[in-house]
Parts: sequence; structure tokens; C-alpha cells
Amino acid sequence: MSKKSADKSKDLDIEAIRHSASHILAQAVLEMFPEAKLAIGPSIENGFYYDFDLPRTLIPEDLPILEKKMKHIIKQNQKFERYEEPIDKGIEYLKTTKQDYKVEMAEDLKAEGEKTISFYKNIQPQTGEGTFVDMCAGPHVEHSGQVKAFKLTKIAGAYWKGDEKNKMLQRIYGVAFNTKEELDQHLKNLKEAEKRDHRKIGKELELFWVDSRVGAGLPMWLPKGAILWRMIEDFWYREHLKGGYDLVRSPHIGSRQLWETSGHWSFYKDDMYSPIQIDDEEYLLKPMNCPFHVTLYQAKKHSYRDFPLRWAESATVYRYEQSGELSGLTRVRGFTQDDAHIICRKDQVKEELLRVAKFIVYIFKTFGFEDYKIYLSLRDPKDKKKYAGHDKGWEFTEKVLEEVADEMKFDYVKEEGEAAFYGPKLDFKIKDVLGREWQCSTLQFDFNLPERFDMTYVNEDGEEERPYMLHRALFGSYERFIGLLIEHYAGAFPAWLAPVQVKVIPVAEPHNQYAKQVQSQLENEGIRVEFDESGDSLNKKIRNAEMQKVPYMLILGNKESESNSVASRSYKTKKQEVMETDKFIDMLKKEIEERV
Repeated sequence: MSKKSADKSKDLDIEAIRHSASHILAQAVLEMFPEAKLAIGPSIENGFYYDFDLPRTLIPEDLPILEKKMKHIIKQNQKFERYEEPIDKGIEYLKTTKQDYKVEMAEDLKAEGEKTISFYKNIQPQTGEGTFVDMCAGPHVEHSGQVKAFKLTKIAGAYWKGDEKNKMLQRIYGVAFNTKEELDQHLKNLKEAEKRDHRKIGKELELFWVDSRVGAGLPMWLPKGAILWRMIEDFWYREHLKGGYDLVRSPHIGSRQLWETSGHWSFYKDDMYSPIQIDDEEYLLKPMNCPFHVTLYQAKKHSYRDFPLRWAESATVYRYEQSGELSGLTRVRGFTQDDAHIICRKDQVKEELLRVAKFIVYIFKTFGFEDYKIYLSLRDPKDKKKYAGHDKGWEFTEKVLEEVADEMKFDYVKEEGEAAFYGPKLDFKIKDVLGREWQCSTLQFDFNLPERFDMTYVNEDGEEERPYMLHRALFGSYERFIGLLIEHYAGAFPAWLAPVQVKVIPVAEPHNQYAKQVQSQLENEGIRVEFDESGDSLNKKIRNAEMQKVPYMLILGNKESESNSVASRSYKTKKQEVMETDKFIDMLKKEIEERV
């Protein structure tokens, strides 16, 4: 595998199709609601959406009606004709059509210094007359007939400009593809994704719970979910200690002075919660751990011999997310980062990067994730002023990140201008069943905090020197990672992760005593086991264990109790096998130990 540069031109056709579908949707909505006001309608991954201010609330039954209108427009092969207007003339036109949101967008463009704005007009090929005009930057296909495979999927709410202080608009989502076959496959994937939705499975398997009395975006963990979390966290700690990391801990709040020094109060304030007044000082819930780790570094003087320092912490942080963006475990307001900071000399940077890259690949492999994308985010060479640090530091770190990606034989995409202002990075994004990418692991340089906190060490020549600082996270956050795990396995976790590894099921009441004996034997071996002592029929007990996706159920009747054996039924294979209890325990312990 080799690196490749991001090339948006190859996606132009499908982007144009999806943008055109959005445009056709707006035309159909105006046919249905002539007084509708149009907001924005971009193409997005797999499809498009458009935001509207409408005279009534949409219902699901409206979508087939709008689809029918869109298909009629498509059948007419209406031509998309682009033209430009001087911006003041364009604004006047938009005012006459009473499209207030478009007027506001045009005025924003004018304030940014734009002199013209572009429009697209739909023209009937038979008459040459215009049927619909929308202020739009494009791109579009040549005519509506080129939009061959689409479907409207759902209705949602969306604040104008994404600001909850603004009016709530109605958003219509759709998907669009080049061919009907691609569309059909995507719709099939959507159904599969719906079955795998971690919010649905999390409720069914009693893993986590979100309660409005606690607050939106603040999930709580039920016993089985807490065990799942614990297994993942124990694995994390073991592997970090094996990998030469030291553990640190930091508080949940920090004084405003700390966040002013770090710069977060000035450039990250909108994502932080309001200050807490304690005595005469203000404190803030931490949105990240970095400033705490830097202040720990300054607890003593450091020599070049101390490096590398690898400090890791699993800590809960708090960030303000708008309510419309919250989603199950993947977008929350309080989440636990598996954070680590590596502080090292320049000659150690590459080796540390390689260690982390190998660690990330090992994590993904261990948890069964094989489909992921890697992005190398670089600064914009045309606008270097907006970045912290200096040219030599950026040139070195960008070069060494690329060398590491090449040595690891990663298939990665280089993205200029996508680096954080404080340093370049490698991002690892896991793909779900729909092909959506979720940010998880990241490896990030930081030129900002070492400068703001004046981090130094004494080098071999006895002079003070600035160390290199790397941020890295493997899961990203436990919440998102567990959400992706739930969907990846559809709740049927491998035995080493499963909250309940074995369900003991007596055939009838007389077999309860032997079942309890087997339960005790398993528990003594550290196996997580539940005993179904209900009065349900055997078939119902088996069905309940199947619904809970327990890896193994042990069905115990006369033959098993007389021969000190178990009838083991695998959730994965649905096969049943009678074996000695000790043999089953050895088999399961081996499976757990090897994390099969």
C-alpha cells in the first residue's frame, strides 16, 4: 500500500449528482409549499440534505409525495444553467422572492468581500423557460435527468447556522448514487445499520442509559455495560504498563488561570462550560487533560536523561455539544479519554511515533477492527501565520510523520490545511457498516503548550532546550469506542469482552442443584456466569439467552448431572456439544486468554 493525496476531482461527478438532488428537492418542496423559505442544501457523504422554514411540520408521509414530485422534475430533463450577478443585485433579487435565509447568506458573503454571487436556474428543454432559481455555488450535473438513483430517508430538526439561539428549521435528508444497484446496496446497509444501532442494542442488552433528569449527552452505565467498560479499561491499563507508560491522574476541574495560560479560555471557550465560582476564584470543568500533564512535568527540573516520558491517564472530560448534535455514545457531553502525552528529545521522536503507530494497529486488531482510514493532516503552506511553532519544527514533524506512515506501510491520505493550529497529526478513523468514518485514534504534535508553559529540559551541553510533546489517544473516548464495538459485533461480543460469558440453564427444577454447582465452579475460575433459575420452559430459557447474545449457554439435565458434564451451546455456531465440565472451562479460558 502507498500514500495518496486527497483528490476531490475524482468525486466531482457523484458530488454534482448529490448537490443536484438537493436542488431538485428544494424545487419539489416549493411546489408543495409555495411559501417555503430555503436555507442550505449541501451534498454530504452518501447523499444530501436541505433545510427549510415551512408553514407546517413535516410528517413521514410527506416524503413519498416529495419523491414523486422530484421524479417528475427528473423525467423532464430540466437543464441546470449557472449565472452570476453583482452581489447587490443578487441580494435585491433574493429580497423580491422573500427568501430571507438566502438574503442573510448573501449579505454574509458581501461582508466577507465577495463581489458576485452565483445562481442556478432550471430550464424546461421543451419551452426554454425557467422553472426554479436558487442561489447556489454548485456543482450540478448538466440536467435533472442525470440524477438516476435517489431516495429521501428522514426528517430532522436543525438550527439555522447550527446555533440553538436561532430558529429551528426542518431538514430533509436523502441519499443518491450513480446507479440503482448502488442505491439498493446502500439501503440494505441502512437496514443492517439500524439493526446494529448501539442505542437500540444498548437498551436491549441493558448496557447503558441516558436519563433527562441527569442530562442530555451524559450516559450512565448499567451493570453489564460497566463490566464491558471494565474489561476494556483493564486491557488498556495492562497494555500501557507493558508498553513502558507511567500512569498519572488529574482533577476534573482547574482554575481559570490554568486555562488562560494554556490558551483554551481564549480559543476554546465556546466548547467549555461556564466557570464555577469557588471562594474568590473561578474554576472550569476540564475539556481535556493536556494542561494538567504539562503542570505535572513542571513539578521538577528535567534532564535529557529523563526522556522519553510517557504519561497516560483515562480521565473524564466535559465539552459543550449542542443538543441537536448529541447521539447515543458517539457524541456526548461527558466522555472518558484514554489520553497520553509523550515528552521526548528530537532524536527520540521517530521511535516514539513508531511505537504509538504499532500500538494503534495492535488495538484495532485486538478488538476486530480491520476497516479504517488514516489521514496525515498538514498545515496550509500558504497561510503559515495561523499556526503555533516555527518552520523548522513543522518541517521536521511533518516529515517524520510521513516517514512513519510510509515505514508502517499505511494507506493514508495527505490533507494540507487540516492540521490543528498547534501541530500536524495522524488520524485513524474506523469505518462502520455504512462506511461512515469515526475519529478514534490520533497522534498529534503540540507546539503550543510547550511554548505557553515554557517547558524546558537541560540538554547534554548543560543548556535549556524545549522538548517535543506528542498527544495520543487510542480509543479516542471510551464512549465512542464502545458504541462502535456494539455496532461492529451487533452486541454479540467475543467471550473475552462479553459482560456475561456463560448462561447456565437447568432443563427442569430437579437439575437446579447441579446447575448451581457448575455456576460456582465457573465463578471460581473467574468466568462471568448467570444462572437462569426462572420457571420458564427450556425453549424460552434458550431463547432468552440467545436474545442476550451470551457466547455460551450450558444446558444441564439428567445425563449431564450424572456424568459431571455440560451440554455447551455456542451462540456463534449454534452447535451443541457435550463435554466434561473441566474441559469446557479449559476451552473457554483459552478463548478468553487469546482474545479470539
